[in-house]
Amino acid sequence: MKYSNTAILLLATCLSAPAFAQESSPPVSAETNGDEGTAIIVTGSRIKQDPTKSAAPLQVITPSDLSREGINSPEQLISFLSTNGTGADNLASNGDVTSGAQRGTNGLSAANLRGQGAAATLVLLNGRRVAAHGLTGGAIDVNQVPFAALERVEVLKDGASAIYGTDAIGGVINFITKSNFQGVVLNGFTDITQRNDSAIYRLSGTAGYGDLDTQGFNIMGAVSKSWNSGLLGKDRDFVNGNQPNRGLSVDTRGTPIATAFPANPNSIFAPTGSLLGGTTNSAANFFLPGLLIPGTTTRADGGINPLDLPGGAGCDSVNGGMAYDEVLWSVPGARFACSWDTGRAAVLQQPLQTLTYYGKATLALGDHRLAAEITGSDADSKKRFSNNQYSINATTMPLYYPLNATTAATYNSVYDTIAGTFPAVGAVGDRTVDAVGNYGKPIAYRWRNIPGGNREYVTNTKTIRGALTAEGPLGGTWDYRAGASYAKSEASSLLGKGYHYAGIFRNAANAAASGVAGATNGGIDPRAPTAPGATRPGIVGLLNSGILNPFSVDQSAAALAGLDAISAEGTTLYGGQYEVKQFDASVSGSLFDLPAGAVQVALGADYRRETYSFNGSAAAVTGQAEIFNVAFDNVNALTPKNRNVKAVYAEMSVPVLESLELTGAVRLDDYTGFGSTVNPKFTARFSPTNWVMLRASYNTGFRVPSFNQIFNGVTESPNPGNNLTDPSTCPAGGVVNVTAGCGAITPTSLSGGNLNLGPETSEQYSAGIVFTPARQFSASVDFWSIAVDNTIGALTIAQLLANQSSFSDRVIRTSNVITQLDLRADNIGSRRTQGLEVALRGGVDAFGGVLTAGLDGTYLLKKKEKFLPTAPFGSSLIGVFTYAGDLGLKWKHSAFINYAVDDMLFSFSQIYRNGYKNNALPASSSRPDYNARVKAYVTYNLSAAMDMNDKLRLTAGIRNVFDTDPPFAITYDSNTGAGSSWEPRVADPRGRSFTLAVEAKF
Repeated sequence: MKYSNTAILLLATCLSAPAFAQESSPPVSAETNGDEGTAIIVTGSRIKQDPTKSAAPLQVITPSDLSREGINSPEQLISFLSTNGTGADNLASNGDVTSGAQRGTNGLSAANLRGQGAAATLVLLNGRRVAAHGLTGGAIDVNQVPFAALERVEVLKDGASAIYGTDAIGGVINFITKSNFQGVVLNGFTDITQRNDSAIYRLSGTAGYGDLDTQGFNIMGAVSKSWNSGLLGKDRDFVNGNQPNRGLSVDTRGTPIATAFPANPNSIFAPTGSLLGGTTNSAANFFLPGLLIPGTTTRADGGINPLDLPGGAGCDSVNGGMAYDEVLWSVPGARFACSWDTGRAAVLQQPLQTLTYYGKATLALGDHRLAAEITGSDADSKKRFSNNQYSINATTMPLYYPLNATTAATYNSVYDTIAGTFPAVGAVGDRTVDAVGNYGKPIAYRWRNIPGGNREYVTNTKTIRGALTAEGPLGGTWDYRAGASYAKSEASSLLGKGYHYAGIFRNAANAAASGVAGATNGGIDPRAPTAPGATRPGIVGLLNSGILNPFSVDQSAAALAGLDAISAEGTTLYGGQYEVKQFDASVSGSLFDLPAGAVQVALGADYRRETYSFNGSAAAVTGQAEIFNVAFDNVNALTPKNRNVKAVYAEMSVPVLESLELTGAVRLDDYTGFGSTVNPKFTARFSPTNWVMLRASYNTGFRVPSFNQIFNGVTESPNPGNNLTDPSTCPAGGVVNVTAGCGAITPTSLSGGNLNLGPETSEQYSAGIVFTPARQFSASVDFWSIAVDNTIGALTIAQLLANQSSFSDRVIRTSNVITQLDLRADNIGSRRTQGLEVALRGGVDAFGGVLTAGLDGTYLLKKKEKFLPTAPFGSSLIGVFTYAGDLGLKWKHSAFINYAVDDMLFSFSQIYRNGYKNNALPASSSRPDYNARVKAYVTYNLSAAMDMNDKLRLTAGIRNVFDTDPPFAITYDSNTGAGSSWEPRVADPRGRSFTLAVEAKF
């Protein structure tokens, strides 16, 4: 570890004493303020209790905690939690090309407690549900939370299915807003990196009037606007896919300077064939006879780039360029091809603008409280990733650089360069178009559209939520709580830059559905716009005209105007809407007294109606021209689908002894289409002394699939990679395209929903101990275990190939070669997860002030899964790299030291994320500098706050004090083209940044 001494010192300080309470005041509900020892409602129960003696492990995060870490958004808060999993739940993880379950996550940031998935983490606002993201219909976008109005966040590290709903398996995050707020507070925040980029700004204001206790009413409102500017991979040196000695190189030959390929003739653009191709239009003989790599018998059918030939400028002469590593990827025919670093074109921090607002009016009628609440958000995000790659296919993407007056100089240069190494092409200097040599035949190629811009999805997400609530006494010790709420999330994505109309029909189905007379696969699509000067429509027409020069990084004004003319920018990609209506009511009070105290009970019922719809794009219907390489997902278009959930529950707390309390709860839920389920929860709390508490819990859960997982249509996706092999013929350790039986396969993948999906069930238990030897000291350790069966999910490509004997119906072969993989959703096996959660706090008077320290950590003990009920569990997945899902880090913690004196507070904190097993590409492990394990990611934050007076507070900070880069990790996936040399699920790409926050009270 780079700063091991500092880390050890910090950790030793945290461990040198037990902990102090997380905040001077205990956690309280959204509607109730209370002091230590006062019975109140806390997250995870409907029975009033002393929060300092709760049997449930509850982490409370206050605004001062957020300020200490420079946390400015809900997404940053979620990533800060050590108990949160390490999944693809943040904007950086979804900023590149995505596939499978990650598709449609544009603009989404989700929570993933204990690594159980975003759909298994319940997110509440003031104890009630919010709407799932409009595109996914499953996960909650935490960025809709009104951050400016927050009083605190309560994180329940325990299942809560019996109280909140059967899907609260991983835990509950309850965002609690201010209550009875009076006055005006204005806040400003800025976070700018040392490199003066990827700036984050936030302005907010909160105002409240009226005192519930003296005036009988309170009205408050808050509004916040935040701006996150974009950060691309090219802006950070650690994003580097060209590290062959470490086993990383990018598997693409679509480059800014085009790579020439052999190809069959095309009746429209190359009727007599191409420069490197055959003339018979044969799949077996599409290449020029004698096109061999000099000195070998290897055919040069993997691409020839003029930059990589003798005398060429070199692949790296182009920004992001590199020589294609034909050994790493086992493509010997690509000896003279170039590659391009796609990761440097992906966004590391998505441009995001978010407006949130919150309003609440509360009326006090004696001891009764009536409240109306409204909150909403409006967010715009831009997902940017690598520029489109156009690859020659004689039918579906005919790209032939012609010889004409416009192109002659470039054509002659490319021809001579290739002919100088490959004499089969013809003689150097030949300028006669005849039957001798190939001069004059168009050059088929693969090209990266740099002048067209990065591909971009522009997503707008709007949410709104309204709630009416009432609570008060019923008489004696009994009281009631009731509420009704409506929430909606509506999201739509448009195409930004980087997308263009194709100009041809790329498959027979599209041609047949076009309504164009005589339309055929590979035929001209007259519906597409035509670039000025071109004679054919779309990108195919522009490129085949020669107006745009794919063998140059500099383009003429005519070429750029042509790209603009055929751009699809502004076209609707897709949109979705999710609504939830909820009604709930509960009563609680004492039944009777026992010697140790009163037996308390809570009874409740709730009803909610969920509605989800997904809209495709008009760009894919009859009369609309095809746009190249766009995942419209029209097959997933869904008219509104509804689901009703009716539930009743009961909870009882029994003080068996003054030192022993048992609580039991049970919930009955009835789901449309899935029937009824009963789930209990039991907790126990035993305090043999006033400074030791033992606690334990047991509960079950039942989670139904999301609408998407049920109703999505079937999408077939190509596999652009070249590193997959068939495990049934390729021995372990075999090298692709080298070892016998290890020929590369490129199967397409099917993804989509499943109408026969059933619910997944869970069983959870935990046990822990809490020490509180003094008011400012506490320590707790909790063991937890989660067992999930009938897991809802989808196999990855690697998982299906490795377990094909168990899923033979999902592996489709043609002539005994795997050509298609069925990755559609299903109830797939089981998973088992266990861990320890540690919380430490300590505080002492020192140096004229108060010195405090703390640590919150999670240690993963077990993470295993199996794909069939009768199969044994596989090996441990702790610290094992996977392309998708949760990356199970063995240990994660957040630790801090605070020093408070007079009106100043100084904080120093550490964020630690353990290392893990590195990924390996086909030949990575043979490279001299390959690291089998990824190093731990450790960063430090520093902040200082000063109350200038009772109206003004300034807080300045440094995030990532030592400017630590994310550790090197091979995350590149040739099957999707995503990933690079770092892991966005673990690390923050921004580097050292400087924060300044101002709070003014009026």
